[in-house]
Amino acid sequence: METGKNQNDTVRPGSAWTLTFPLGNHVESTLDTLTYNFQRRTIPTMVTDAYATTGNYGTEGIDLIYYNRPRRATFFFQDALDAWIPTFNKQKFYNVYVPTTIMSYMWGGNKLNHQDRLKTDFAGNVNRRVGIGGNLDYIYSKGAYESQAMKNFTFGLSTYYMGDRYELQAFYNHFNSLNKENGGITDDLYITDPAQLQGGVSKIEPKSIPTRLNAAHTRLNGDELFMTHAFKLGYWRSEQVNDTLTREVYVPLTRFIYSFDLQHRHHNFMNTNTAQAAEFWKNTYLDPTGSREETYLTQMTNSFGIELIEGFRNWAKFGLSAYISYQTQKYRMPTDFRQPDLSEGDSEKLTPLPDNFNISPTASRNFLWIGGRLQKDRGQILKYAASAKFGMIGDVVGDMELDGKITTKFKLFGDTVRIAADAYFHNLAQPYLLQHYISNHFAWDNDFGKTRTYKIGGELHIPWTRTTIGAGVQNMQNLVYFNSESLPQQHGGNVQVFSARLEQLLKFGILNWNNTVYYQKSSNESVLPLPQLAIYSNLFMQFTAFKVLKLQIGVDCDYYTKYNGLDYQPATMSFHVQGENPVKVGNYPFCNLYVTARLYQTRFYVLWSHVNQGMFSKDSFILPHYPYNPRRLEMGLAVDFSN
Repeated sequence: METGKNQNDTVRPGSAWTLTFPLGNHVESTLDTLTYNFQRRTIPTMVTDAYATTGNYGTEGIDLIYYNRPRRATFFFQDALDAWIPTFNKQKFYNVYVPTTIMSYMWGGNKLNHQDRLKTDFAGNVNRRVGIGGNLDYIYSKGAYESQAMKNFTFGLSTYYMGDRYELQAFYNHFNSLNKENGGITDDLYITDPAQLQGGVSKIEPKSIPTRLNAAHTRLNGDELFMTHAFKLGYWRSEQVNDTLTREVYVPLTRFIYSFDLQHRHHNFMNTNTAQAAEFWKNTYLDPTGSREETYLTQMTNSFGIELIEGFRNWAKFGLSAYISYQTQKYRMPTDFRQPDLSEGDSEKLTPLPDNFNISPTASRNFLWIGGRLQKDRGQILKYAASAKFGMIGDVVGDMELDGKITTKFKLFGDTVRIAADAYFHNLAQPYLLQHYISNHFAWDNDFGKTRTYKIGGELHIPWTRTTIGAGVQNMQNLVYFNSESLPQQHGGNVQVFSARLEQLLKFGILNWNNTVYYQKSSNESVLPLPQLAIYSNLFMQFTAFKVLKLQIGVDCDYYTKYNGLDYQPATMSFHVQGENPVKVGNYPFCNLYVTARLYQTRFYVLWSHVNQGMFSKDSFILPHYPYNPRRLEMGLAVDFSN
């Protein structure tokens, strides 16, 4: 949800929804064309209110607010790019009255560090039952520092048919992301005190700062095809339209559902500078002359379900569904465990594989789940959902997922107060690649137990004070994390995280001050380090000029307290804890001066990012050895076509 959203800026042309997995139930959504904070979408560290990244736009990152992190993916490489690649829960469908296209272009920087993003979303209806959609997203950024360039190309297509007896919803998404990996700068003094390294010269061009790697690349690409079919049994009944006219309406009682999901994922890591590799990586298992490693996953899921539909009778106050899902996974990792044509000298440079290391470069897995869901989506006062899922075959035997959520509204002092609560208990096996993996610099063969997690939380929204308060606690037993050597490790004890959030929106005429404050506490900082306090603050004027030009002019900042920052490992795209003498990051406000405007269906902004560079502190690092982007001018334009 966008902080400070102005409902007048949100277009709801008909309806929009996302899907639940695996049966394709609808979750209400919107096609938003927000003016508020449009400029934030071009800042790498403002993907969320507290976000750590390797620096460049569109590259790897992790949410520092623990409750906001998505569940670890089966193909763990994609977690670092979750903000930039399409996933199932982001896919939207639209039922629109008129064809709608939203096209945006954002750019910034100079010839050396130029950044571009072209994004297009389309939605249209053939008739009231059939809709189609498409999207395209291209990002290219050279990066502010050396060996940091990236490009990301994403496109997708979607369609649906909503008939009386038959429903179809389907989409296809593709992404291809290529990043240069620089491993961070060689010495933090280039940022904090360059004069000490340059004989008294205090200025240095960011592109001139040496980096730990300059010949390493990561490519991550993938595809997903999903379709769900539903056949509805019901009856026809007459409905009174007016005093003289009636119509026949089909009332569905039960849906029989078949869903199909096919995913392909590919990770490729390359490095050709062997001298840098010897300094950067402790081990070399496959080839000392360079890294050219590839990992593949193909995953197919078939699901069958039945649903009793909510509201087909006055007494049917909730919907109830049950399903069975069968999934196959096929993995492929580097096949040459030892290069046969290596010279004797090169062979001596190889690291012996860990003791009892015995995994196949190919593997197949088969899983079976049964599950069900109870939900009430209609009504204004009370809505709830509860779901259960149990693993029956394969590594997931004994897996359990129990989730529940409830939302209620009530009138108080002439306005509507909303209260929501959610809880879950998960007992889950580890993804295959966290158990067994081989690459040039990393190899592991683990036997991790299941991770047991429970969480309970709630939220209160008070509209007349424009206040939202939320809090929750989560406990994890047998948590798997990446240790200081960037190897997956299981913590046998319990780790708790307490989190609280306060969002307060203030308005004084045209002056607005929106603030979101997060507090979180990890019980074990060596396993799960987190900044305790994070703040996003936005002070701006919002008004309409010349009766048609909507303006937002302001300055916004994000800030989090110092903590033992996570380090980043390019070869596995993983964020891991540090070892002895950890480097602390944080306690640095990152501020931007901006003007955002809307003229009819056109939005644009001018942004001066990192406007406070060097004002309060020079210790401007997002991750250890990864500095913030320097100050620069950026602009963006978006046009919302409806015709």
